[in-house]
Amino acid sequence: MKVIIPVAGIGSRLRPHTHTQPKAMLPVAGKPILAHIIDNLLEVKLDEIIFVVGYLGDKVENFIRGLYPNLNAKFVVQEPREGIGHAVWMTRHLVEANEQILIVLGDTIFDVDLKEVLLSETSSLGVKKVDDPRAFGVAEIDETGNIKSLVEKPNIPTSNLALVGIYSIKEAGMLMDAIEHNIQNNLRTRNEFHLTDALMRMINQGVKFSTFQVGNWYDCGSKSNLLETNAILLKRQPSSNTPKHGIDNTIIIDPVSIANNCTIANSIIGPNVSIGENTIINQSVIRDSIIGSFSELHNAVIHESIIGSDSSLRGLSQSLNIGDSTEIDFN
Repeated sequence: MKVIIPVAGIGSRLRPHTHTQPKAMLPVAGKPILAHIIDNLLEVKLDEIIFVVGYLGDKVENFIRGLYPNLNAKFVVQEPREGIGHAVWMTRHLVEANEQILIVLGDTIFDVDLKEVLLSETSSLGVKKVDDPRAFGVAEIDETGNIKSLVEKPNIPTSNLALVGIYSIKEAGMLMDAIEHNIQNNLRTRNEFHLTDALMRMINQGVKFSTFQVGNWYDCGSKSNLLETNAILLKRQPSSNTPKHGIDNTIIIDPVSIANNCTIANSIIGPNVSIGENTIINQSVIRDSIIGSFSELHNAVIHESIIGSDSSLRGLSQSLNIGDSTEIDFN
């Protein structure tokens, strides 16, 4: 089985971090988003993973080649970027018509039994009930449990079953043909060639699609979602990931992930903090935050923050002599 992972998006909702890093490479709970996805995929037997890259794609390729040297990986450049459907279509020369493929979006961390999903007799799509499905592809099922309609970001949803970005497709050739039909006829939704529209064409052609429920699904597409995912995944780690060396006169409040070669002194770290490698922190209080590698923080008090790699933050340091009945507010 082959896996297709589109990672060509520019991540506009996560700027300024995505000016210098692909969205899939942003850290969460101690490792990049993409590493979480790949580690989940390695639980099943894979023939090949095809990464569809674009913006800063060389960083994605270098990361994969370095961390997963034994992975059978191929890289396809999507240019111009015209939607997820178009990204999948760019891999058509690497996919046989009669083989099964798994498509996983590159900004979605998930918990699901992939072995069970791949044993399904039909193509199947991962779904989860959400309060407001208007920002997602939406699936509507019939009385037999099969999907009868798919709509991308509907203004008036007829279902609250959101597509979460995991697609198991047994008819790879038909999918590529459906995408190509939409491209040749310029059938776009919101100016893009969406995968949802191609899947709906397959349904109209008689292909059966079932659904599988995704219990835990972590969308990393915005700052708030990324920090929330960081906190959830840190809590699931078995114990504090704190180095034995490099920590001096510092209180660690779990859950916290601290990478190698960090120097931290006279600080309070946590809860829900991830710190990248070779970072220096002194006289700071940090909670609910992600700190990139090779950064320096001095006299900083931060929360709900994302600090990129190679950054420097120096807070305000005061020397005070305060008398009775005094109130000072630095906000």
